[in-house]
Amino acid sequence: MTTDQTLDDQTDGPVLAEGVDEEPVEHNRRIFTGRTYLVVAAVSAFYALFHMAALNGWSIEAWTGIEIPLLPVFPMETWNFRIVHIAGALILGFTLYSARAFPDADDDAHSPLDYLAYLALLPALYACYTALGFAADIQGGVMWNGMDEGIRTAEIYHYGYPLLAATTAGIVLGWVRPRVRGTIAPADLVLSVCGIAVAMYLITIFGTLMRNSTGTPFAPIGMSLAAVAGTALIMELTRRVAGMALIIIAGIFLVYVFVGDLLPGFLNAPDITWQRFFSQVYTDAGILGPTTAVSSTYIILFIIFAAFLQASKVGDYFVNFAFAMAGRARGGPAKVAIFASGLMGMINGTSAGNVVATGSLTIPLMKKVGYKPTTAGAVEAAASTGGQIMPPIMGAGAFIMAEITGIPYTDIAIAAIIPAILYFVSIYFMVDFEAAKLGMRGMREDELPKLKDMVRRVFLFLPIIILIAALFMGYSVIRAGTLATASAAVVSWFTPYRMGLRSVTKAFELAGIMSIQIIAVCACAGIIVGVISLTGVGARFSSVLLNIAEANQLLALFFAMCIAILLGMGMPTTAAYAVAASVVAPGLVQLGIPLLTAHFFVFYFAVVSAITPPVALASYAAAGISGANPMATSVASFKIGISAFIVPFMFFYNGAILMDGSWFEVIRAGITAVFGVFLLSSGVQGWWVGNRAATPIRIGLLIVALCMIAGGLLTDLIGIGGAVALYFMAKVARPKVTA
Repeated sequence: MTTDQTLDDQTDGPVLAEGVDEEPVEHNRRIFTGRTYLVVAAVSAFYALFHMAALNGWSIEAWTGIEIPLLPVFPMETWNFRIVHIAGALILGFTLYSARAFPDADDDAHSPLDYLAYLALLPALYACYTALGFAADIQGGVMWNGMDEGIRTAEIYHYGYPLLAATTAGIVLGWVRPRVRGTIAPADLVLSVCGIAVAMYLITIFGTLMRNSTGTPFAPIGMSLAAVAGTALIMELTRRVAGMALIIIAGIFLVYVFVGDLLPGFLNAPDITWQRFFSQVYTDAGILGPTTAVSSTYIILFIIFAAFLQASKVGDYFVNFAFAMAGRARGGPAKVAIFASGLMGMINGTSAGNVVATGSLTIPLMKKVGYKPTTAGAVEAAASTGGQIMPPIMGAGAFIMAEITGIPYTDIAIAAIIPAILYFVSIYFMVDFEAAKLGMRGMREDELPKLKDMVRRVFLFLPIIILIAALFMGYSVIRAGTLATASAAVVSWFTPYRMGLRSVTKAFELAGIMSIQIIAVCACAGIIVGVISLTGVGARFSSVLLNIAEANQLLALFFAMCIAILLGMGMPTTAAYAVAASVVAPGLVQLGIPLLTAHFFVFYFAVVSAITPPVALASYAAAGISGANPMATSVASFKIGISAFIVPFMFFYNGAILMDGSWFEVIRAGITAVFGVFLLSSGVQGWWVGNRAATPIRIGLLIVALCMIAGGLLTDLIGIGGAVALYFMAKVARPKVTA
């Protein structure tokens, strides 16, 4: 049966979203059954629960000043917590994700390569044993440093070489071994043990004063060897869960470390030895720095929150509520996609994942009411991407921005309100004008969920309301997120999907699985951040921006925009922003741009890289569902989301759009910017005053839109006057519309 036939059958009754909350299974994701599933599920649930306990152990002690006898392990030392955070993701990731996609039929035959993998397990286990021995020696009073020849020899031959050999063997064998979806490959077991060996050594060494020796001759060689293995493990897991884009960029930066001294101009970097670099990259100057700090606290907390919402089927309700509210409008499913994808994307933190979750329902329905497959996919991609800029959660981007800039999270969430409104209003106008040009209808009453039924369950919005209220009442992000998570379980008791112990356990299991990609991506982005900070290339890039700005500040901003988009192509939003914030934002700040404005500028373009050709992950995911050409879909989504490429320049020239100004200035800026976005959408779509617009009018609309967007009183008056003139021109002169 075809998709359209299925939809015909489905729309004999109301269209009800089902399965929006189901986690998509990737092509290289293992599917376990029986005891193996129970073990893996238990590990995944424990991993998420560990973070919730650790974060709230710290929080309760901070709130009350009282130690918690039931949580004697907490609070953990910060570096150790981050090391365990990454190690747990490596173990779960290599257990759940294969090195390659699985074939349609499993090859159950044992391979000789399995025995090689089991053989490679021996040096991995030996590295763990040696790390334990080092810990015992240090506890016994041995003075550990990189200058002692005996310690150096032990670390190289009894820890470093076995660890590197096992890591290399595990990665290579994982690639070439025949794939069985329901079992854990021995090669991946080796990689998990290697991840444990790295964590054991680093916790042992960083638990002493040796953390102060990183980047100096006193740093033990084992620190560098552990970091080499850890970096390789992080990059391999990132490749499995997020593709090659971030790996290629990280690889280029790593190569730059060792060839930078040979490059000319601003790219020239000091000569750095591999020992010095790797002894520092697995510290808070790199992998354990801001990106991992955020992934180990705020991001995983909100992943747990999202998992609880999924377990209570709130995602299905969001989509059904959107259908009930917007389905009757012309081109209704497209407007549903805007509403539902914005809500879901705000929480789940990945544009492509949001497309898969909500697009599987909205894209076929858009095609059914008359949208072309390309347009249907583009609308979903643009709407899903917009979820990353919608406060209060902003797909976790707000938390990374708060960590990097030191600006309070609530200030960032408030500043994001008008830009988010502009983005979604623009998309709404774009799809509405498209529907008007095509003469589309809305969906019939009998095709939609009953609004009164949706209103009865409006309490399902309560977890998000509690989250917002708690944040703006001054509660910490951790406390607010925990309260919202608990409320998601409570509100489920008033639905058919009541969360009991089994559902709560399942939610923690789901959270552990959902967290793997973002943790790997953040750790890999930390490698790039480490290279930038250790080589000083970020500062030199800032000087280039300053030189360009001396000639033309707008040209410098355009250059910064291109770099931010280029760095973000093919990467999840969090990694894209973290990298761009290290390379581009400091240069913008040096231009005299306020810190928040500079980071919002970078953040927006990191987000819209998901719909920017030629590498547009969200657009490609939507094309896979719509059946359209991926490149054509990315071009169409770029067109639909065009306002997102202009909004950052708007708040650069008019800070009131970021709530920087008096209430009168903020309200005026918001209203005029919305009108400007309306005019821009009319010009792009060629629809004005209820009819197709002639070319001269379209050009005029684009010009007056830019005047409104500029934000000055004079330009606003020019824009309003121009819009009035274009209105009368369309009504009276009626210029001829060319096909």
